[in-house]
Order: sequence, then structure tokens, then C-alpha cells
Amino acid sequence: MLNILYTYHWYVEHTKQVFHDFDLTMQQFNVLRILRGRHPEWVSMSAVKEVMLDKSPDLTRLCDRLQLRGYLERETNAANRRQVRARLTPAGLELLRQVGPKIGEAAKAWSHLSDEEALQLSHLLDKMRG
Repeated sequence: MLNILYTYHWYVEHTKQVFHDFDLTMQQFNVLRILRGRHPEWVSMSAVKEVMLDKSPDLTRLCDRLQLRGYLERETNAANRRQVRARLTPAGLELLRQVGPKIGEAAKAWSHLSDEEALQLSHLLDKMRG
């Protein structure tokens, strides 16, 4: 377990500068990435929260900041007025296009693993979570 936690923090340290350069947090990037996966559809905030890597941040405030910067838009679902949903804007898509290659460069720290080893590690981590 200690090795997994150590590796997580090692990875965060390797990617921290990329997020800093784009004035993003890892959680904000995660929300944008989730919305890109469903683009151009509207996605409920509960669906976003369900698949977030870090479930603890205040999603409303996090999205407020992203919306102020023009990266996403939100609306109340007309069919269910209690549901708020969001989608990426063109500026959000462009930001992800710019950040993606930089994250890829930071991920080169993992490049000493073969594709087979990376897949095996992924399977073992899935197995560990049950």
C-alpha cells in the first residue's frame, strides 16, 4: 500500500508543473476530461462526480471557476429542474488539446514499462480494488 501511495504522490509531483502552467488543478483537469468523454452532450453533475478520481472537492465551486474562465457551460435540466448539467465549450476543448501533449510528456516517466507491463499493472490494481 505504501508503494502505491508513494507512486501516486510521485506522479502528482511530475505533473504538477503542467497543471500550474495552464492555471489548472488536477481536479479541474479531471472534470474537463470527463466532459470531453461525453462531448457534445450535457452531463449531469452527479454523473461527473460519480467518475471523478478525487471525490472530495466541492464540484460546484470547481465548476464555477471553470465556467468563469469559459471552459464549460452549465444549465438546469428542463426535464428535471433539480438537476444541473454541464458541457465543454470550444475554449475547454482547446485547452484540453493544449494540455494533452504536456501531460503525455510528463507521463514519459512511466515509459520504462513495456505495454505488457503497464497492462499487467493496470489489471493488478483493478484486481486489488475488487
